Amino acid sequence: MADRQASAASDGPAFCADGELGYRRSLTAFADGPLTLDEPYRLAHLPLVAPNHPRVIARQEGRSYEMGVHPCVYSLVLPVDGALLADSEPFQRLDAEMRAAPFAAKIAWDILPRRSERLHATLCGTLSTGEAPSIDDGTWQALARIAPFAVDLRGPFSGNVNRGRIYLRVYPEKRDGLNPIHAVQAAFGRPPGDLYLVGLYNLTDDLDAGETAALAEIIARWWDVSLLRFTVSDLWVLGASDDLVLDSQIADRLALQADAPIPAKPPRP
Repeated sequence: MADRQASAASDGPAFCADGELGYRRSLTAFADGPLTLDEPYRLAHLPLVAPNHPRVIARQEGRSYEMGVHPCVYSLVLPVDGALLADSEPFQRLDAEMRAAPFAAKIAWDILPRRSERLHATLCGTLSTGEAPSIDDGTWQALARIAPFAVDLRGPFSGNVNRGRIYLRVYPEKRDGLNPIHAVQAAFGRPPGDLYLVGLYNLTDDLDAGETAALAEIIARWWDVSLLRFTVSDLWVLGASDDLVLDSQIADRLALQADAPIPAKPPRP
């Protein structure tokens, strides 16, 4: 079945490989035992999806979370069209498997439609807090020199931090041996990253041994499957008061340019 699922066309762009990205390194260590919701998840996510759970961390000294809500944080993100993803036949099959999995009753299905228009992978976190950041001319011009690039969306993925959140993985196009996301991050003065995760499913409780094994098996079987390929032509500055972006706003849309004059910085709407 995996061979049929991984029937992506050989034509088209080459994408960064696992050896150039951090997904394998950051994968949940399923062999260590049942998946338990970790502290970061119980502080930032669990209050939003299961507020009455006894292991919710409502607040924590030195952290700004109050039942999962915090002052508005603005980040640079790579947007994913939720409608296109929903129309993808491979994704429909993956989603059907997740809904039939032994742990399906522990997924917060009700929040999926609330997030469908804000699906994204964070490229540069915390550009500002409280007020939207001012993007300087140098950054605008650096972005304008980066051509739109393709990405291949694969998944699912469970990491070694925020255990309880299940993501899809972004594989960016490789151009002249380079990862274009690194150029985007450099435009904002950030070091190159190697994890570009699209949060999708959220657990409402720990998994038992059988449920953990089922999740690990789904992740392994779908690892190389292309769910959606699309071209990134603009990025968002996204502000949100919670880590699930249930309360969010797009503060800016930053266009990438191909074979076009470098534009002046547009006025903020």
